[in-house]
Amino acid sequence: MTHIDTLLAGAAAGERLTPDEGVALLAEAGLLQLGRAAHAARMRLHPEKAVTYVVDRNINYTNVCKVRCRFCAFCRPENHPEAYVLATDELLAKVRETVAAGGTELLIQGGLHPGLGLDFYLDMLRAVKERWNIHIHSFSPPEIAHLADLAGVSDREVLAALKDAGLDSLPGGGAEILVDRVRDLVSPGKTGTGRWLSVMRDAHALGMKGTATMMFGHLETPAERVEHMLRIRELQDATGGFTAFIPWTFQPGHTVLGGTGATAHEYLRTLALARLFLDNVPNLQVSWVTQGARVAQVALFFGANDFGSTMLEENVVRSAGVTYRMSMGEIHRVIEAAGFVWAKRDTGYRILEREEG
Repeated sequence: MTHIDTLLAGAAAGERLTPDEGVALLAEAGLLQLGRAAHAARMRLHPEKAVTYVVDRNINYTNVCKVRCRFCAFCRPENHPEAYVLATDELLAKVRETVAAGGTELLIQGGLHPGLGLDFYLDMLRAVKERWNIHIHSFSPPEIAHLADLAGVSDREVLAALKDAGLDSLPGGGAEILVDRVRDLVSPGKTGTGRWLSVMRDAHALGMKGTATMMFGHLETPAERVEHMLRIRELQDATGGFTAFIPWTFQPGHTVLGGTGATAHEYLRTLALARLFLDNVPNLQVSWVTQGARVAQVALFFGANDFGSTMLEENVVRSAGVTYRMSMGEIHRVIEAAGFVWAKRDTGYRILEREEG
């Protein structure tokens, strides 16, 4: 048995990988080797044959952002003719449609708008919660940090106020790569690594769970991908607040950064390593919105146990020219064709409905 075989067998059984071992696997392990080990780890953590998903909608309340990240094709300056801020009636109409479609979760995110203070967000949350009992999984750590800076208060104070107004959990947006060398290149002026992690730590301390993301395939090295995972794993050791990890690939279309992006092969390798390295994060989510249905289906054998969401609306990736769409029925068919059974969940991974099988 080679050193790589030994590492994969240990990780599949639950032994913790060091960062150096993670880098070695990413560089040296065969694709199918990685996939088999990651699938074994997935089946150890989730021995049932279910693949979960949630019915939700992504609502971008504004596309105005003061940062202008080099990888983003969605945001606009405040005075741009395409700049917008959703009126309350528009936002509520979108929520109404989501609830009518069986949605249980709202993912509300936007740019770092220099003119929208904390009251705007509190009013938005209250307007939704006064009308519907729907889980609000919204506002990324950079948005929280931006609001705190505008208000001159701490991140935790902003989180507490948002929670009181109806915020239930925090998505992992704005993480990109949690290495400041990379962040300085792709998103200068945006929240640094330390503060992103600090916001999540504060949210977890207040009882709000969250997800963690990683956008890769741009200017980071393989070692920096592993460093990103290490930072997530360390915070999870401390708080236990992450419900899922969601790696997705940079989409270069219409962006300043440009380039070619990661291949499906690279996506699957990185996804599999994430399952093996993040031994304390319970769920690993596919990114069909960047990879499409076929690669997402294959990803179910590379460590993933969750199909993400129906994403009744998605604007950010679409702005980069990627327009994969999937209905609930299509998600069911893809999962079934792979030999699994589908299970509709809520944000906290409680099963609401499942296929008999």
